[in-house]
Amino acid sequence: MKRCTWMNFLRTLVVLAACAACLKAANKIAPELERLDSAAVADVIVQFRGSGAPGVHARIVASGGVLRHSLHLIHGAHYQIRAARLAEMALDPDIEFIHPNRAVHASDFGGTVDYGWMSTLGFTSNGQALVWDGTGIGVAVIDSGISNHPDLSGRIVYNQSFVPNEDPNDHYGHGIHVAGLIGGNGSKSTGGDSVYKVRGIAPNVNLINLKALDLNGQGTDSQVIAAIQTAVALKSRYNVRVINLSLGRQVTGPYASDPLCQAVQQAWQAGIVVVVAAGNQGRNNSAGTSGYGTIAAPGNSPYVITVGAMNTLGTLARGDDKMASYSSKGPTAFDLIVKPDLVAPGNQMVSLQQSGSTLDKSYQGNEVPKSAYCADNGKKSSDYFQLSGTSMAAPIVSGAAALLLEQHSSWTPDQVKALLMLTADKTFPAASTQTAPGFTTATDAATGGVYTSYYDIFTVGAGYVNIAAALGSSDVPPAGASALSPSAVLNSTTGAVTVVNGTNVLWGSNVLWGNSVVWGTNVLWGSNVLWGSNVLWGNNVLWGSNVLWGSSADVAEATTLTLNGDR
Repeated sequence: MKRCTWMNFLRTLVVLAACAACLKAANKIAPELERLDSAAVADVIVQFRGSGAPGVHARIVASGGVLRHSLHLIHGAHYQIRAARLAEMALDPDIEFIHPNRAVHASDFGGTVDYGWMSTLGFTSNGQALVWDGTGIGVAVIDSGISNHPDLSGRIVYNQSFVPNEDPNDHYGHGIHVAGLIGGNGSKSTGGDSVYKVRGIAPNVNLINLKALDLNGQGTDSQVIAAIQTAVALKSRYNVRVINLSLGRQVTGPYASDPLCQAVQQAWQAGIVVVVAAGNQGRNNSAGTSGYGTIAAPGNSPYVITVGAMNTLGTLARGDDKMASYSSKGPTAFDLIVKPDLVAPGNQMVSLQQSGSTLDKSYQGNEVPKSAYCADNGKKSSDYFQLSGTSMAAPIVSGAAALLLEQHSSWTPDQVKALLMLTADKTFPAASTQTAPGFTTATDAATGGVYTSYYDIFTVGAGYVNIAAALGSSDVPPAGASALSPSAVLNSTTGAVTVVNGTNVLWGSNVLWGNSVVWGTNVLWGSNVLWGSNVLWGNNVLWGSNVLWGSSADVAEATTLTLNGDR
Protein backbone atom coordinates (compact mmCIF):
# COMPACT_ATOMS: atom_id res chain seq x y z
CA MET A 1 0.00 0.00 0.00
CA LYS A 2 1.36 3.43 -0.95
CA ARG A 3 2.35 5.71 1.89
CA CYS A 4 -0.29 8.36 1.10
CA THR A 5 -2.97 5.69 0.85
CA TRP A 6 -1.81 4.15 4.13
CA MET A 7 -1.85 7.53 5.87
CA ASN A 8 -5.35 8.23 4.57
CA PHE A 9 -6.44 4.84 5.84
CA LEU A 10 -5.01 5.58 9.29
CA ARG A 11 -6.70 8.98 9.34
CA THR A 12 -10.01 7.31 8.45
CA LEU A 13 -9.57 4.82 11.28
CA VAL A 14 -8.84 7.66 13.70
CA VAL A 15 -11.90 9.58 12.56
CA LEU A 16 -14.10 6.48 12.79
CA ALA A 17 -12.75 5.70 16.25
CA ALA A 18 -13.41 9.26 17.35
CA CYS A 19 -16.95 9.13 15.96
CA ALA A 20 -17.55 5.83 17.71
CA ALA A 21 -16.27 7.27 20.98
CA CYS A 22 -18.49 10.31 20.59
CA LEU A 23 -21.49 8.13 19.79
CA LYS A 24 -20.78 5.92 22.78
CA ALA A 25 -20.41 9.00 24.98
CA ALA A 26 -23.63 10.49 23.65
CA ASN A 27 -25.43 7.24 24.50
CA LYS A 28 -24.38 7.75 28.12
CA ILE A 29 -26.07 11.15 28.43
CA ALA A 30 -29.84 11.48 28.87
CA PRO A 31 -31.40 13.43 25.95
CA GLU A 32 -32.72 16.15 28.29
CA LEU A 33 -29.16 17.03 29.28
CA GLU A 34 -27.97 17.34 25.69
CA ARG A 35 -30.36 20.25 25.19
CA LEU A 36 -28.88 22.31 28.01
CA ASP A 37 -26.97 25.51 27.29
CA SER A 38 -23.27 24.80 27.76
CA ALA A 39 -23.02 27.59 30.32
CA ALA A 40 -25.84 26.22 32.45
CA VAL A 41 -25.28 24.32 35.67
CA ALA A 42 -26.49 20.75 35.21
CA ASP A 43 -28.10 18.93 38.13
CA VAL A 44 -27.26 15.28 37.45
CA ILE A 45 -27.18 11.79 38.86
CA VAL A 46 -24.06 9.96 37.71
CA GLN A 47 -23.97 6.17 37.88
CA PHE A 48 -20.60 4.48 38.08
CA ARG A 49 -19.33 1.32 36.45
CA GLY A 50 -17.47 -1.41 38.30
CA SER A 51 -15.23 -0.38 41.18
CA GLY A 52 -14.08 2.93 39.72
CA ALA A 53 -16.31 5.21 41.82
CA PRO A 54 -13.53 6.87 43.89
CA GLY A 55 -11.49 7.71 40.80
CA VAL A 56 -14.53 8.98 38.90
CA HIS A 57 -15.52 11.16 41.83
CA ALA A 58 -12.08 12.72 41.96
CA ARG A 59 -12.17 13.44 38.22
CA ILE A 60 -15.64 15.00 38.41
CA VAL A 61 -14.59 17.26 41.28
CA ALA A 62 -11.43 18.21 39.39
CA SER A 63 -13.69 19.25 36.50
CA GLY A 64 -15.64 21.57 38.77
CA GLY A 65 -18.37 19.20 39.88
CA VAL A 66 -19.93 19.62 43.33
CA LEU A 67 -21.11 16.53 45.19
CA ARG A 68 -24.62 16.91 46.65
CA HIS A 69 -25.57 13.35 47.65
CA SER A 70 -23.72 10.05 47.66
CA LEU A 71 -26.17 7.51 46.23
CA HIS A 72 -24.33 4.25 46.84
CA LEU A 73 -27.62 2.32 46.81
CA ILE A 74 -27.68 2.74 43.02
CA HIS A 75 -23.89 2.91 42.67
CA GLY A 76 -23.93 6.60 41.88
CA ALA A 77 -23.95 10.16 43.17
CA HIS A 78 -25.72 13.47 42.71
CA TYR A 79 -23.59 16.33 41.32
CA GLN A 80 -23.96 19.83 40.03
CA ILE A 81 -21.57 20.66 37.20
CA ARG A 82 -21.34 22.90 34.16
CA ALA A 83 -23.23 21.41 31.22
CA ALA A 84 -20.17 21.99 29.04
CA ARG A 85 -18.39 19.26 31.02
CA LEU A 86 -20.95 16.53 30.42
CA ALA A 87 -19.58 15.34 27.07
CA GLU A 88 -16.13 15.03 28.61
CA MET A 89 -17.56 13.11 31.58
CA ALA A 90 -19.37 10.72 29.27
CA LEU A 91 -16.04 9.66 27.75
CA ASP A 92 -14.92 8.37 31.15
CA PRO A 93 -14.98 4.54 30.94
CA ASP A 94 -15.94 4.31 34.63
CA ILE A 95 -19.18 6.25 34.11
CA GLU A 96 -22.21 4.12 33.25
CA PHE A 97 -24.78 6.86 32.61
CA ILE A 98 -25.58 10.49 33.35
CA HIS A 99 -29.21 11.19 34.29
CA PRO A 100 -30.91 14.52 34.94
CA ASN A 101 -31.97 14.90 38.56
CA ARG A 102 -35.65 14.72 37.61
CA ALA A 103 -38.45 16.35 39.57
CA VAL A 104 -40.96 14.28 41.54
CA HIS A 105 -44.19 15.46 43.10
CA ALA A 106 -46.88 14.36 45.53
CA SER A 107 -49.81 12.44 44.01
CA ASP A 108 -52.72 14.16 45.70
CA PHE A 109 -55.59 16.56 45.37
CA GLY A 110 -58.35 17.49 47.82
CA GLY A 111 -61.77 16.18 48.72
CA THR A 112 -64.70 16.36 51.11
CA VAL A 113 -65.37 14.42 54.29
CA ASP A 114 -65.75 10.69 53.72
CA TYR A 115 -65.66 8.02 56.40
CA GLY A 116 -66.57 5.17 54.06
CA TRP A 117 -62.98 4.08 53.55
CA MET A 118 -62.91 2.76 57.11
CA SER A 119 -64.81 -0.32 55.98
CA THR A 120 -61.53 -1.53 54.54
CA LEU A 121 -60.13 -1.77 58.06
CA GLY A 122 -62.62 -4.31 59.25
CA PHE A 123 -64.11 -1.95 61.84
CA THR A 124 -67.15 -3.10 63.74
CA SER A 125 -70.04 -0.72 64.39
CA ASN A 126 -68.60 0.36 67.74
CA GLY A 127 -65.26 1.29 66.24
CA GLN A 128 -63.34 -1.80 67.34
CA ALA A 129 -60.54 -2.75 65.00
CA LEU A 130 -58.88 -6.01 64.15
CA VAL A 131 -56.44 -7.50 66.66
CA TRP A 132 -53.33 -6.55 64.67
CA ASP A 133 -52.18 -2.92 64.99
CA GLY A 134 -48.65 -2.85 63.55
CA THR A 135 -46.82 -3.07 66.87
CA GLY A 136 -43.06 -3.35 66.37
CA ILE A 137 -43.15 -2.60 62.63
CA GLY A 138 -41.34 0.43 61.21
CA VAL A 139 -42.85 2.22 58.21
CA ALA A 140 -40.68 4.76 56.38
CA VAL A 141 -42.77 7.63 55.02
CA ILE A 142 -40.84 9.34 52.21
CA ASP A 143 -42.89 12.44 51.64
CA SER A 144 -43.13 16.11 52.64
CA GLY A 145 -42.29 15.37 56.26
CA ILE A 146 -44.27 14.50 59.38
CA SER A 147 -45.01 16.97 62.17
CA ASN A 148 -45.97 16.06 65.71
CA HIS A 149 -49.66 15.26 66.16
CA PRO A 150 -51.45 13.67 69.12
CA ASP A 151 -52.65 10.81 66.93
CA LEU A 152 -49.05 9.78 66.28
CA SER A 153 -48.40 9.71 70.03
CA GLY A 154 -44.61 9.80 70.04
CA ARG A 155 -44.26 7.07 67.41
CA ILE A 156 -42.19 9.17 65.01
CA VAL A 157 -38.94 7.44 65.95
CA TYR A 158 -36.63 9.04 63.38
CA ASN A 159 -36.60 12.35 61.49
CA GLN A 160 -34.39 13.51 58.62
CA SER A 161 -34.84 16.07 55.88
CA PHE A 162 -33.27 15.70 52.44
CA VAL A 163 -34.76 19.00 51.29
CA PRO A 164 -32.25 21.89 51.37
CA ASN A 165 -33.05 24.53 53.99
CA GLU A 166 -36.16 22.77 55.32
CA ASP A 167 -36.51 20.94 58.64
CA PRO A 168 -38.19 17.51 58.83
CA ASN A 169 -41.61 18.96 59.72
CA ASP A 170 -44.41 18.90 57.16
CA HIS A 171 -44.83 22.37 55.69
CA TYR A 172 -46.85 21.12 52.72
CA GLY A 173 -49.47 19.12 54.65
CA HIS A 174 -49.20 15.92 52.61
CA GLY A 175 -46.77 13.74 54.57
CA ILE A 176 -48.69 14.01 57.84
CA HIS A 177 -51.91 13.08 56.03
CA VAL A 178 -50.22 9.99 54.57
CA ALA A 179 -48.72 9.11 57.97
CA GLY A 180 -52.15 9.36 59.60
CA LEU A 181 -53.69 6.97 57.06
CA ILE A 182 -50.94 4.48 57.83
CA GLY A 183 -50.71 4.85 61.59
CA GLY A 184 -52.93 7.49 63.19
CA ASN A 185 -54.54 6.22 66.40
CA GLY A 186 -57.53 8.60 66.51
CA SER A 187 -56.76 10.04 69.93
CA LYS A 188 -58.11 13.49 68.96
CA SER A 189 -61.39 12.07 67.66
CA THR A 190 -63.96 10.90 70.16
CA GLY A 191 -66.81 10.15 67.79
CA GLY A 192 -68.96 13.27 67.78
CA ASP A 193 -71.86 12.73 65.42
CA SER A 194 -70.08 9.67 64.03
CA VAL A 195 -69.37 6.40 65.87
CA TYR A 196 -66.06 6.07 64.07
CA LYS A 197 -62.68 7.33 65.08
CA VAL A 198 -60.46 8.98 62.48
CA ARG A 199 -57.64 6.48 62.63
CA GLY A 200 -55.25 4.71 60.34
CA ILE A 201 -54.78 1.12 59.27
CA ALA A 202 -51.98 0.20 61.70
CA PRO A 203 -52.39 2.57 64.69
CA ASN A 204 -49.35 1.39 66.62
CA VAL A 205 -46.63 1.33 63.94
CA ASN A 206 -43.44 3.29 64.35
CA LEU A 207 -42.92 5.96 61.71
CA ILE A 208 -39.58 6.85 60.12
CA ASN A 209 -39.92 10.39 58.75
CA LEU A 210 -37.71 10.85 55.68
CA LYS A 211 -38.59 14.18 54.12
CA ALA A 212 -37.97 14.38 50.36
CA LEU A 213 -40.67 16.85 49.22
CA ASP A 214 -40.66 20.57 49.98
CA LEU A 215 -43.36 22.97 51.16
CA ASN A 216 -44.88 22.88 47.65
CA GLY A 217 -44.92 19.08 47.41
CA GLN A 218 -41.96 19.01 45.01
CA GLY A 219 -38.71 17.08 45.17
CA THR A 220 -36.10 15.40 43.02
CA ASP A 221 -34.93 11.90 42.21
CA SER A 222 -31.77 12.38 44.24
CA GLN A 223 -33.70 13.42 47.36
CA VAL A 224 -36.02 10.42 47.10
CA ILE A 225 -33.16 7.99 46.40
CA ALA A 226 -31.18 9.37 49.35
CA ALA A 227 -34.25 8.84 51.54
CA ILE A 228 -34.73 5.27 50.30
CA GLN A 229 -31.04 4.64 50.92
CA THR A 230 -31.46 5.86 54.50
CA ALA A 231 -34.52 3.65 55.04
CA VAL A 232 -32.46 0.63 53.99
CA ALA A 233 -29.62 1.68 56.31
CA LEU A 234 -32.08 2.02 59.22
CA LYS A 235 -33.81 -1.30 58.55
CA SER A 236 -32.27 -3.21 61.45
CA ARG A 237 -32.29 -0.30 63.89
CA TYR A 238 -36.01 0.45 63.57
CA ASN A 239 -37.28 -2.76 61.96
CA VAL A 240 -38.14 -0.86 58.80
CA ARG A 241 -40.30 -3.32 56.87
CA VAL A 242 -42.35 -0.95 54.70
CA ILE A 243 -41.60 2.17 52.61
CA ASN A 244 -44.50 4.36 51.46
CA LEU A 245 -43.97 6.51 48.36
CA SER A 246 -47.03 8.67 47.68
CA LEU A 247 -45.17 10.50 44.95
CA GLY A 248 -44.05 10.03 41.39
CA ARG A 249 -43.01 11.47 38.07
CA GLN A 250 -43.26 10.71 34.39
CA VAL A 251 -41.77 7.44 33.16
CA THR A 252 -38.82 8.39 30.95
CA GLY A 253 -37.44 5.00 29.93
CA PRO A 254 -37.31 1.29 30.80
CA TYR A 255 -37.51 0.64 34.53
CA ALA A 256 -34.21 -1.25 34.55
CA SER A 257 -32.26 1.91 33.63
CA ASP A 258 -34.25 4.36 35.78
CA PRO A 259 -32.32 5.33 38.94
CA LEU A 260 -35.53 5.78 40.95
CA CYS A 261 -36.72 2.30 39.98
CA GLN A 262 -33.28 0.89 40.72
CA ALA A 263 -33.48 2.35 44.23
CA VAL A 264 -36.88 0.81 45.04
CA GLN A 265 -35.67 -2.52 43.66
CA GLN A 266 -32.68 -2.42 45.99
CA ALA A 267 -34.95 -1.67 48.96
CA TRP A 268 -37.25 -4.55 47.96
CA GLN A 269 -34.33 -6.93 47.70
CA ALA A 270 -33.13 -5.74 51.12
CA GLY A 271 -36.38 -7.09 52.56
CA ILE A 272 -38.55 -3.96 52.61
CA VAL A 273 -42.04 -3.85 51.10
CA VAL A 274 -42.24 -0.77 48.85
CA VAL A 275 -45.70 0.68 48.19
CA VAL A 276 -46.06 3.34 45.49
CA ALA A 277 -48.93 5.54 44.31
CA ALA A 278 -49.98 4.79 40.73
CA GLY A 279 -50.42 8.47 39.82
CA ASN A 280 -53.41 10.66 39.01
CA GLN A 281 -53.35 10.67 35.21
CA GLY A 282 -56.34 8.42 34.58
CA ARG A 283 -58.26 11.25 32.87
CA ASN A 284 -55.34 12.09 30.62
CA ASN A 285 -56.29 11.54 26.99
CA SER A 286 -53.48 13.56 25.39
CA ALA A 287 -52.13 10.41 23.70
CA GLY A 288 -55.59 9.20 22.70
CA THR A 289 -55.45 6.31 25.20
CA SER A 290 -58.14 7.39 27.67
CA GLY A 291 -55.60 7.42 30.47
CA TYR A 292 -54.08 4.01 29.76
CA GLY A 293 -50.29 3.82 29.92
CA THR A 294 -49.98 6.62 32.52
CA ILE A 295 -48.55 4.82 35.57
CA ALA A 296 -45.96 7.08 37.23
CA ALA A 297 -42.40 6.16 38.21
CA PRO A 298 -41.34 4.39 40.36
CA GLY A 299 -44.73 2.65 40.27
CA ASN A 300 -43.62 1.19 36.93
CA SER A 301 -41.19 -1.12 38.71
CA PRO A 302 -42.42 -4.73 38.63
CA TYR A 303 -41.04 -5.24 42.15
CA VAL A 304 -43.15 -2.73 44.07
CA ILE A 305 -46.84 -2.77 44.99
CA THR A 306 -48.41 -0.06 42.84
CA VAL A 307 -51.75 1.22 44.12
CA GLY A 308 -54.66 2.88 42.32
CA ALA A 309 -57.53 4.74 43.98
CA MET A 310 -61.13 3.71 44.62
CA ASN A 311 -64.08 5.92 45.58
CA THR A 312 -66.17 4.57 48.49
CA LEU A 313 -68.99 7.05 47.82
CA GLY A 314 -69.06 7.83 51.53
CA THR A 315 -70.64 4.53 52.56
CA LEU A 316 -69.37 1.64 54.67
CA ALA A 317 -70.65 -0.96 52.23
CA ARG A 318 -68.12 -2.01 49.62
CA GLY A 319 -70.71 -3.02 47.04
CA ASP A 320 -71.24 0.55 45.77
CA ASP A 321 -67.56 1.50 45.64
CA LYS A 322 -66.26 2.50 42.23
CA MET A 323 -63.01 3.34 40.52
CA ALA A 324 -61.70 6.89 40.92
CA SER A 325 -61.52 8.24 37.37
CA TYR A 326 -58.23 10.07 37.94
CA SER A 327 -56.36 6.91 39.01
CA SER A 328 -53.57 6.13 36.53
CA LYS A 329 -53.85 3.00 34.42
CA GLY A 330 -51.38 0.55 32.94
CA PRO A 331 -49.63 -0.98 31.25
CA THR A 332 -46.45 0.92 32.01
CA ALA A 333 -44.71 2.94 29.34
CA PHE A 334 -41.76 1.24 27.60
CA ASP A 335 -41.94 -2.07 29.51
CA LEU A 336 -45.70 -2.75 29.35
CA ILE A 337 -45.77 -4.06 32.93
CA VAL A 338 -49.26 -4.94 34.16
CA LYS A 339 -50.08 -2.21 36.70
CA PRO A 340 -51.51 -1.19 39.12
CA ASP A 341 -51.20 -4.24 41.35
CA LEU A 342 -54.06 -3.27 43.67
CA VAL A 343 -56.64 -0.55 44.22
CA ALA A 344 -57.58 0.89 47.63
CA PRO A 345 -59.75 3.69 49.02
CA GLY A 346 -58.23 7.01 47.97
CA ASN A 347 -61.05 9.45 47.27
CA GLN A 348 -62.01 12.14 49.82
CA MET A 349 -59.95 10.59 52.61
CA VAL A 350 -59.91 12.01 56.14
CA SER A 351 -56.58 12.06 57.96
CA LEU A 352 -54.26 14.29 59.94
CA GLN A 353 -53.98 18.01 59.32
CA GLN A 354 -50.93 20.23 59.52
CA SER A 355 -52.35 23.60 60.48
CA GLY A 356 -50.80 26.48 58.53
CA SER A 357 -49.29 24.23 55.86
CA THR A 358 -49.43 25.04 52.15
CA LEU A 359 -52.39 22.73 51.56
CA ASP A 360 -54.21 23.99 54.63
CA LYS A 361 -53.85 27.61 53.56
CA SER A 362 -54.81 26.87 49.97
CA TYR A 363 -57.82 24.63 50.64
CA GLN A 364 -59.37 25.62 53.94
CA GLY A 365 -62.63 24.07 52.82
CA ASN A 366 -60.95 20.68 53.21
CA GLU A 367 -60.74 21.06 56.99
CA VAL A 368 -63.01 18.61 58.80
CA PRO A 369 -65.51 20.33 61.13
CA LYS A 370 -64.92 19.40 64.76
CA SER A 371 -68.54 18.33 65.08
CA ALA A 372 -67.74 15.42 62.78
CA TYR A 373 -65.24 13.81 65.13
CA CYS A 374 -65.66 15.20 68.64
CA ALA A 375 -68.18 16.81 70.99
CA ASP A 376 -66.72 20.28 70.39
CA ASN A 377 -69.02 22.10 67.97
CA GLY A 378 -66.40 24.64 66.95
CA LYS A 379 -66.39 25.26 63.23
CA LYS A 380 -62.67 25.28 62.47
CA SER A 381 -60.55 22.17 62.63
CA SER A 382 -56.88 21.97 63.47
CA ASP A 383 -56.80 18.18 63.65
CA TYR A 384 -58.12 16.55 60.47
CA PHE A 385 -58.13 17.30 56.77
CA GLN A 386 -59.41 15.58 53.64
CA LEU A 387 -57.54 14.84 50.43
CA SER A 388 -58.02 12.63 47.38
CA GLY A 389 -55.58 10.83 45.12
CA THR A 390 -53.54 7.69 44.74
CA SER A 391 -51.31 9.31 47.36
CA MET A 392 -54.08 8.45 49.81
CA ALA A 393 -54.63 4.93 48.49
CA ALA A 394 -50.98 3.87 48.82
CA PRO A 395 -50.80 4.31 52.63
CA ILE A 396 -53.87 2.08 53.05
CA VAL A 397 -51.85 -0.73 51.48
CA SER A 398 -48.71 0.26 53.42
CA GLY A 399 -50.70 -0.09 56.63
CA ALA A 400 -52.03 -3.46 55.46
CA ALA A 401 -48.48 -4.62 54.75
CA ALA A 402 -47.45 -3.59 58.26
CA LEU A 403 -50.28 -5.65 59.76
CA LEU A 404 -49.32 -8.71 57.69
CA LEU A 405 -45.69 -8.36 58.75
CA GLU A 406 -46.72 -8.13 62.39
CA GLN A 407 -48.71 -11.33 61.87
CA HIS A 408 -45.97 -13.04 59.80
CA SER A 409 -42.68 -11.51 60.91
CA SER A 410 -40.52 -13.71 58.69
CA TRP A 411 -42.37 -13.02 55.43
CA THR A 412 -40.59 -11.54 52.45
CA PRO A 413 -41.89 -8.56 50.47
CA ASP A 414 -42.91 -10.96 47.70
CA GLN A 415 -45.05 -13.00 50.10
CA VAL A 416 -46.79 -9.87 51.36
CA LYS A 417 -47.45 -8.65 47.82
CA ALA A 418 -48.73 -12.05 46.71
CA LEU A 419 -51.18 -12.48 49.57
CA LEU A 420 -52.58 -8.96 49.32
CA MET A 421 -53.22 -9.52 45.62
CA LEU A 422 -54.59 -13.02 46.08
CA THR A 423 -57.10 -11.95 48.75
CA ALA A 424 -58.15 -8.72 47.03
CA ASP A 425 -61.82 -8.46 46.09
CA LYS A 426 -62.40 -9.14 42.41
CA THR A 427 -66.07 -8.28 42.11
CA PHE A 428 -66.67 -5.06 40.20
CA PRO A 429 -69.52 -3.72 38.02
CA ALA A 430 -70.76 -6.54 35.80
CA ALA A 431 -69.88 -6.89 32.11
CA SER A 432 -72.64 -8.28 29.92
CA THR A 433 -70.88 -8.54 26.55
CA GLN A 434 -67.52 -7.78 25.05
CA THR A 435 -68.92 -4.64 23.51
CA ALA A 436 -70.46 -3.50 26.78
CA PRO A 437 -67.90 -4.15 29.52
CA GLY A 438 -68.47 -3.19 33.15
CA PHE A 439 -67.94 0.50 33.72
CA THR A 440 -68.81 3.42 35.96
CA THR A 441 -68.79 7.15 35.37
CA ALA A 442 -67.66 10.08 37.49
CA THR A 443 -68.41 13.76 37.14
CA ASP A 444 -65.95 16.54 37.90
CA ALA A 445 -67.85 18.84 40.24
CA ALA A 446 -66.10 21.96 38.97
CA THR A 447 -65.93 21.38 35.22
CA GLY A 448 -68.88 19.07 34.70
CA GLY A 449 -66.67 16.68 32.75
CA VAL A 450 -67.82 13.07 32.78
CA TYR A 451 -65.21 10.31 32.91
CA THR A 452 -65.70 6.58 32.37
CA SER A 453 -63.77 3.87 34.21
CA TYR A 454 -63.55 0.26 33.02
CA TYR A 455 -62.67 -2.58 35.37
CA ASP A 456 -59.95 -4.32 33.41
CA ILE A 457 -56.61 -5.63 34.60
CA PHE A 458 -54.84 -2.34 33.76
CA THR A 459 -57.28 -0.34 35.88
CA VAL A 460 -57.86 -2.47 38.99
CA GLY A 461 -54.91 -4.88 38.86
CA ALA A 462 -55.54 -7.93 41.04
CA GLY A 463 -58.48 -6.20 42.71
CA TYR A 464 -59.66 -4.12 45.66
CA VAL A 465 -57.53 -4.64 48.76
CA ASN A 466 -59.33 -6.56 51.51
CA ILE A 467 -57.30 -6.35 54.70
CA ALA A 468 -59.56 -8.57 56.80
CA ALA A 469 -59.40 -11.28 54.13
CA ALA A 470 -55.61 -11.04 53.96
CA LEU A 471 -55.20 -11.31 57.73
CA GLY A 472 -57.70 -14.16 57.89
CA SER A 473 -56.19 -16.14 55.03
CA SER A 474 -54.53 -19.50 55.63
CA ASP A 475 -52.57 -19.27 52.38
CA VAL A 476 -48.79 -19.04 52.70
CA PRO A 477 -47.09 -17.92 49.47
CA PRO A 478 -43.79 -19.76 48.85
CA ALA A 479 -40.94 -17.95 50.62
CA GLY A 480 -38.47 -18.33 47.78
CA ALA A 481 -40.72 -17.28 44.93
CA SER A 482 -40.88 -13.93 43.16
CA ALA A 483 -43.94 -11.72 42.87
CA LEU A 484 -42.75 -9.55 40.00
CA SER A 485 -45.65 -7.98 38.17
CA PRO A 486 -45.92 -9.54 34.70
CA SER A 487 -45.63 -7.89 31.29
CA ALA A 488 -48.39 -7.71 28.69
CA VAL A 489 -47.68 -9.05 25.21
CA LEU A 490 -49.79 -8.54 22.10
CA ASN A 491 -49.86 -11.12 19.33
CA SER A 492 -50.18 -8.84 16.32
CA THR A 493 -51.42 -11.71 14.16
CA THR A 494 -54.21 -13.04 16.37
CA GLY A 495 -54.85 -9.92 18.44
CA ALA A 496 -54.56 -11.99 21.64
CA VAL A 497 -53.10 -10.33 24.72
CA THR A 498 -51.21 -12.48 27.21
CA VAL A 499 -49.17 -11.86 30.34
CA VAL A 500 -45.66 -13.25 30.67
CA ASN A 501 -43.25 -13.69 33.55
CA GLY A 502 -39.99 -15.29 34.48
CA THR A 503 -39.86 -18.91 35.57
CA ASN A 504 -39.71 -18.32 39.34
CA VAL A 505 -43.03 -16.60 39.88
CA LEU A 506 -46.12 -16.87 42.04
CA TRP A 507 -48.51 -15.92 39.27
CA GLY A 508 -50.19 -18.80 37.51
CA SER A 509 -53.54 -19.94 36.22
CA ASN A 510 -54.61 -20.98 39.70
CA VAL A 511 -53.28 -17.99 41.61
CA LEU A 512 -53.52 -14.45 40.30
CA TRP A 513 -52.49 -14.03 36.73
CA GLY A 514 -52.71 -16.29 33.72
CA ASN A 515 -53.87 -16.36 30.13
CA SER A 516 -57.38 -17.48 31.10
CA VAL A 517 -57.83 -15.10 33.99
CA VAL A 518 -61.18 -13.43 34.51
CA TRP A 519 -61.51 -11.20 37.55
CA GLY A 520 -64.76 -12.55 38.95
CA THR A 521 -67.37 -12.31 36.18
CA ASN A 522 -66.59 -8.74 35.43
CA VAL A 523 -63.53 -8.26 33.27
CA LEU A 524 -63.17 -9.48 29.72
CA TRP A 525 -59.84 -11.07 28.97
CA GLY A 526 -59.45 -12.49 25.49
CA SER A 527 -58.46 -11.90 21.91
CA ASN A 528 -60.90 -9.03 21.34
CA VAL A 529 -60.55 -7.14 24.59
CA LEU A 530 -61.81 -3.57 24.66
CA TRP A 531 -59.77 -1.37 26.98
CA GLY A 532 -61.62 1.90 27.45
CA SER A 533 -64.46 3.52 25.55
CA ASN A 534 -62.90 3.46 22.08
CA VAL A 535 -59.41 2.21 22.81
CA LEU A 536 -58.83 -1.08 21.06
CA TRP A 537 -55.65 -2.83 22.07
CA GLY A 538 -53.59 -2.34 18.94
CA ASN A 539 -50.45 -0.94 17.39
CA ASN A 540 -51.70 2.64 17.42
CA VAL A 541 -52.75 2.77 21.04
CA LEU A 542 -50.27 1.80 23.73
CA TRP A 543 -47.56 0.12 21.73
CA GLY A 544 -44.80 2.18 20.24
CA SER A 545 -42.74 5.24 21.02
CA ASN A 546 -45.53 7.67 20.14
CA VAL A 547 -47.61 6.91 23.23
CA LEU A 548 -45.18 7.00 26.13
CA TRP A 549 -46.99 9.64 28.20
CA GLY A 550 -45.22 12.51 26.54
CA SER A 551 -44.29 15.84 28.08
CA SER A 552 -47.64 17.41 27.23
CA ALA A 553 -49.28 14.85 29.50
CA ASP A 554 -47.03 15.56 32.44
CA VAL A 555 -48.10 16.86 35.82
CA ALA A 556 -49.87 19.84 34.28
CA GLU A 557 -52.87 17.53 33.84
CA ALA A 558 -53.42 17.78 37.57
CA THR A 559 -54.45 21.39 37.15
CA THR A 560 -57.62 20.24 35.40
CA LEU A 561 -58.60 18.03 38.32
CA THR A 562 -60.81 19.62 40.93
CA LEU A 563 -60.05 19.53 44.62
CA ASN A 564 -63.27 17.62 45.16
CA GLY A 565 -62.25 14.30 43.69
CA ASP A 566 -64.83 12.04 42.06
CA ARG A 567 -68.55 12.21 42.75
